[in-house]
Amino acid sequence: MQKVLPDTASSRDGRLQLGSLDVVELAERFGTPLILLDRATFETRAKSYAAVLDPDRVFYAGKALCCVAVCQMIDALGLGLDVCSGGELETARRAGFPMERVICHGNNKSLDELDAARDLGVGRIVVDSFEEIARLEGVKATSKLLVRVTPGVEAHTHEFIQTGQEDSKFGFTLAEDIALEAIRRASRLPSAPLVGVHAHIGSQIFELAAFDLAVKALAGFLRRAKDELRFEAAELNLGGGLGIAHTKDEPVLDPAAAATSILQAVNREFTAQGLAIPAVSVEPGRSLVGPSAVTVYGVGTVKSIPGVRTYVAVDGGMSDNIRPALYGARYESFLANRMEAAATRAVTVCGKHCESGDVLIKDAELPEDVAEGDLLCIPATGAYTYSMASNYNRLARPPIVLLQEGEAIEIVARESLDHLLALDRRLDGSPL
Repeated sequence: MQKVLPDTASSRDGRLQLGSLDVVELAERFGTPLILLDRATFETRAKSYAAVLDPDRVFYAGKALCCVAVCQMIDALGLGLDVCSGGELETARRAGFPMERVICHGNNKSLDELDAARDLGVGRIVVDSFEEIARLEGVKATSKLLVRVTPGVEAHTHEFIQTGQEDSKFGFTLAEDIALEAIRRASRLPSAPLVGVHAHIGSQIFELAAFDLAVKALAGFLRRAKDELRFEAAELNLGGGLGIAHTKDEPVLDPAAAATSILQAVNREFTAQGLAIPAVSVEPGRSLVGPSAVTVYGVGTVKSIPGVRTYVAVDGGMSDNIRPALYGARYESFLANRMEAAATRAVTVCGKHCESGDVLIKDAELPEDVAEGDLLCIPATGAYTYSMASNYNRLARPPIVLLQEGEAIEIVARESLDHLLALDRRLDGSPL
């Protein structure tokens, strides 16, 4: 099977199987578009991180895919949870997630969000601006604090998902002692103890040397913080960003190996600076849920333009996966109902939206006779697809179905037309 598919993938009678379930039958049962999440793959990858770090030092990045059931899976594994909005925090609350294992992010947290974090007993807050330090004092925050630092490392990834370079909306730059001043001010808060620093250098990172550079910069910075401010970090959170294979030509990285490499870098650089080794945390999101899910679409129109290209249109598109249009993300595809058919035809897989940029895969390889009624599967779509989904053209968002031990459980229901119109009001303001 293709390496981009979930661990439990197999083929039977030419049809894709996931978690011992027939994908064609699942599409008939739940309809398309359909997101299938394989629990075994998700948990295997989570346990890979936890084998190197303590489970509560692995904070799942909820922004990758946040729903009540996923929060419950994270809780069952003993992992922490990273949230970055009031909505994600409320999702965690309704899931019964232990708030002491929640870490709260965001470059512009509102007073309402900080009030909620205090009232719920959120374990940690990542401080992102001087204004936020004042807000934290105003709400009498009691969470442990980490100051977010931009270490000046530009990971080799798309500019939209780089976050560790100097020109970033996140965190405090090391330049002109701005991050040092943030440490000074945050350490003076009376009720919220400052315990460490945080850095996140970007997403879809395949070169682990980028983490080495970030750790070296942070160790040097914390040496100064100790010398000048008498502050020594007990915790160091290095964010997430480990890349996954969306296509067959991208490498498959091992989470345990990456976590081990990060720990080695911390031990090396902090020892060299004469600093105590802090407790290291990471925040994987995509590397857990991304490879664990596939999206299944129904093929509709197949339109050939002689001498130009062939468009294969599916019943979803940019409303359920904005990544290709947003920053050129690439994917593989194949027919879930005809796994053994030779892929000999280069086509462009497009969505059904009224938008020329509604393209999911350019130059996808599919069987020559791809036709209406086929089921097109795109793997590695667990992260930043549903979580960034929209109702463009008033399309309903697809369901998410969890596959576990031979059972299919709908953990996010398909939206209906009633859902789409629930907030609409008539011209006089009255409900429909």
